[in-house]
Amino acid sequence: MLKEIQFLEHQPDAKVYPFNIPALAGLKQIPIRKPVTFFVGENGSGKSTLLEAVASLCGFCAEGGSKHYLLESREADALLSKNMRLSWQPKITNGFFLRAESFYNLATYVDELAARGPDILNAYGGVSLHEQSHGEAFFSLFTHRFGRRGIYLLDEPEAALSPARQLAFLRLIWQMAHQSAAQFLIATHAPILLAYPGADIYSLDYAPLKLVDYEKTEHYRLTLAFLSNREQFLRHLLED
Repeated sequence: MLKEIQFLEHQPDAKVYPFNIPALAGLKQIPIRKPVTFFVGENGSGKSTLLEAVASLCGFCAEGGSKHYLLESREADALLSKNMRLSWQPKITNGFFLRAESFYNLATYVDELAARGPDILNAYGGVSLHEQSHGEAFFSLFTHRFGRRGIYLLDEPEAALSPARQLAFLRLIWQMAHQSAAQFLIATHAPILLAYPGADIYSLDYAPLKLVDYEKTEHYRLTLAFLSNREQFLRHLLED
């Protein structure tokens, strides 16, 4: 299991991206204590960049996939990963990185592999991901490609999931974590996913990042405020 994300003592120029991300500046380590760990924060806070750097250190393609996927990765994420280390106990070699932003490219790459060996589609429900709706393709990946003991890095998996599918995904995470000893690191904006019981939630809205309770996340508080008094909320938002 992944136990800790470590940052090298001597970092490059702190004025240069990604080393100027406030949430990561000055960090020595991020303890990973639970089977499920969430990273939350406003857009641009650095949670996706962090997750992509971890994926690179796990040997996964930084654009999405597993160790054998050969999609091009971005230089910034490679720079960050070169200045990080992962502490394992024991080391896990299986897993997958899902990056919602580049899922189309991943689906195309899977089709290219399937053209040479159709059996690869068995790991994705037997049907091209491009021949399913966006949400169906995501959930097909979760239910068929995931499952074994491994580490699963997910960047905004809620992007194509309805609320009902998000709840189903919560159950799938629970089953994998308890039955297969799978481990999850998830960057998300979804209050439904963040409600996973017993998970650690790191907020990158702080400098440096810190652990927060579910009820203290902006995602929970804003959603609750809106649903509790929708009319007043909208009146204030649209009329002022």
